[in-house]
Amino acid sequence: MTTDVSRDAPQSVPALLARNVARFPDKPAFREKEFGIWQSWTWAETAKEIDAFALGLLTLGASEGDHIAIVGRNRPALYWAMVAAQKVGCIPVPLYQDAAAEEIAYALNHCGARYAVVGDQEQVDKIADVRAEVAALEHVIYLDGRGLRKYDHSHMTSYAEIAAKGGDRAEMARRTDALTYDHTSVMLYTSGTTGRPKGVVLSNRNVIETAKNSSEFDHLLPTDEVLAYLPMAWVGDFIFSVGQAMWTGFCVNCPESEHTMLTDLREIGPTYFFAPPRVFENQLTSVMIRMEDAGRFKKWLFDHFMRVARRVGPALLDGKPVSLADRVSYALGNILVYGPLKNTLGLSRIRIGYTAGEAIGPEIFDFYRALGINLKQLYGQTEATVYITQQPDGEVRSDTVGVPSPGVELKIADNGEVFYRSPGVFVEYYKNAESTASTKDAEGWVATGDAGFIEEGTGHLRIIDRAKDVGKMADGSLFAPKYVENKLKFYPNILEAVVFGAGRDRCCAFINIDLTAVGNWAERNNIAYSSYQELSQHPRVLEMIDGHVAEVNASVAQDEMLAGCQVHRFLVLHKELDADDGEMTRTRKVRRAVVGQKFDDLVNALYSDAAEIYTETEVTYEDGRKGKIKATLNIRNAIVAPTMKVAAE
Repeated sequence: MTTDVSRDAPQSVPALLARNVARFPDKPAFREKEFGIWQSWTWAETAKEIDAFALGLLTLGASEGDHIAIVGRNRPALYWAMVAAQKVGCIPVPLYQDAAAEEIAYALNHCGARYAVVGDQEQVDKIADVRAEVAALEHVIYLDGRGLRKYDHSHMTSYAEIAAKGGDRAEMARRTDALTYDHTSVMLYTSGTTGRPKGVVLSNRNVIETAKNSSEFDHLLPTDEVLAYLPMAWVGDFIFSVGQAMWTGFCVNCPESEHTMLTDLREIGPTYFFAPPRVFENQLTSVMIRMEDAGRFKKWLFDHFMRVARRVGPALLDGKPVSLADRVSYALGNILVYGPLKNTLGLSRIRIGYTAGEAIGPEIFDFYRALGINLKQLYGQTEATVYITQQPDGEVRSDTVGVPSPGVELKIADNGEVFYRSPGVFVEYYKNAESTASTKDAEGWVATGDAGFIEEGTGHLRIIDRAKDVGKMADGSLFAPKYVENKLKFYPNILEAVVFGAGRDRCCAFINIDLTAVGNWAERNNIAYSSYQELSQHPRVLEMIDGHVAEVNASVAQDEMLAGCQVHRFLVLHKELDADDGEMTRTRKVRRAVVGQKFDDLVNALYSDAAEIYTETEVTYEDGRKGKIKATLNIRNAIVAPTMKVAAE
C-alpha cells in the first residue's frame, strides 16, 4: 500500500525538523536531566546541534547508505545523532543498550556499520571486546568520556569533537534535499523470539505516514510532553520520540537514569505516556504495598473511594451519564485520594496513555482508568512501524486491542492468524529476502504470527495467542498458553509464567515470583529469607502461588473452548528468566522454545509423579561471568476446577 504526497510535503524526518524550526523555533524540543538539573533545547537549538554533528560525520568520511549504530540510554544527543545520520544520507541503527557484546557484534556485522555512536564507557568496552570480530567498523564516537582518558583514541573520538569539526554545508544540503519518501529512515532489529534478530528496514513513508495518522487519531499537540525512557532500539520509542515528536513538535524529555525515572516522571508530568504492562503493574504493586503499611483510617479512606472510582471513574472518562451523587463522591475522592495518588505516580497530567507488548490484567487496566487516567491499549509490531490497532476514546476495553489504526486494513486467515497492510508496512528484512517473502506477500499483506478474531458489530480485534503456540492437546482440545500465562501474571506476586501442554494430556507451568511484591509480603508476615532462590521455595510462598493457580483454573474452566488449558502441576523457578541467559528477548518476551529445552529436566519432572526435582542451571552474572546455581524445586499439584470442556473442532 502506498500513499500519494505532494512534493511540498515533508519527505523525510530532517524535512520535518526544518518545518518545526520554521513554525516554532523557540519552543522546547528536548529536555534532559543531568546532575539533577533539567537542561532544555528549543527546536532552533536542536537543529543547530544536529547540523553540527551531521557536518562532523561528513568530515569523518560518512557516505550515503552507510549504517551508523546508536547504542546508549535515552539522551538528546543520541536522538540528534539519528537525525544527523539521516541528513547526510546514512541509516541510523539503534541497538539495545543492555545487549551483551556478542549481540552487538552480530548487529554491527549484519548491517556492516562503519560508525558507532555510543553513550559511555560501558558501551565502548562492549565494542572493544568484539572489535576484532567486527570488520567493517571504522570509528567509535562516545558521548560521555568518563573513564576513557587512557584508551586508544586512534579510532575513537568524542561526540563534542565530531560536532566541532565543521564540514561541507553544501554537500549536507544536497544529501538532505535528495531524501524522498522511499529512502530508508531507520533500521531496527526485531527482538528475536524464535531465532536471530532480523533487521527491519523502515522508509520515510513508513515513519511519516504512521506518525501523521497516529498523531491525528489521538489529537496529539505541539504542547504535549513525553518521557523518553524506553529502549531507543525499540520501534515504539522511535515513533514516539522521533516520528511523532517531529510530526507534532511536542517536547521529548530524557530522564537522568533508569534509577531516577519515576522521580523524573513526577517532575515532568507528561501529557502523553506509553508504558508496557509491567511498568503499570509495578506502580500498582508499590501503591498496594504502601497501603498495607498505612494506618487504619488511611487504608479505609483508600478502599472506600477506590470502590467509588471503580464504579464511576470509567463512565466519567467515557462521557457516559453519571448521577449527581456519584459525581460529588468522585470529586471528593479526587481531592482526598485520586489526585494525590496520580501526583505521586507522575500521571496527573496524562491526556493519553497507552500500553502494549503484552496483555494487561483487567483489574490493573481498570484501576488506572478508575483514577481518571485515559489509559488505552494498542497492538503493533516493528514491521508495522508500531501501529496495527488502537482504541478510540469511548471504546476502551480491557479485552480487545481496539480497531484498525488509520490507514490499516485487517483480515483473518482460515487458521485464525491476523494479517494487516498499511502505509507503515516495512520495506524488507535487511539481507533476508526469504524471510521478507514469507512475512509480506506481493499485495503487501503481513502475517503477524498472532491468532485472533474481529468482533462482529464493534470491529474490535481480540488476540488469543501467538499462532505458532496455539495447538491441540492430546484429547484434541485447544491449547493456548498465552491465555493462561496472562491470567497468572495478573497477580502482582507472579512476574512470569510459562505454560506447557501441546500434544500432552494436561497443562503444567513454570512460575517466576516477583521479588519486590513477594519480598514485601514476606516482610509483613515476618518470613525471613536470604535469596530469591530461598524465598521462591518457601512453603508459604508456594501455598500463596497455589491459591493463585487455583483461582486461574476456576476462571479458565468458565471458557468451554479453553477449559482444557487448566494448570494441573506447577513449580516455582529458582531464578528469574533473564535476557542475558537467552531465556527472554531484550523486550522481555519469553523465548518459549529456549526455556523448554534449557529446563527439559524440569518439564519432564512436571509430567511425572515426582514431588521435587534437583537441578543445576548455568547463569550469566552482571559482569559477564558464567556460573551455576543448584536447587531442589518443589512440584505442586494444582486444584483443577470442574469444566464443561468441549473438544475444539
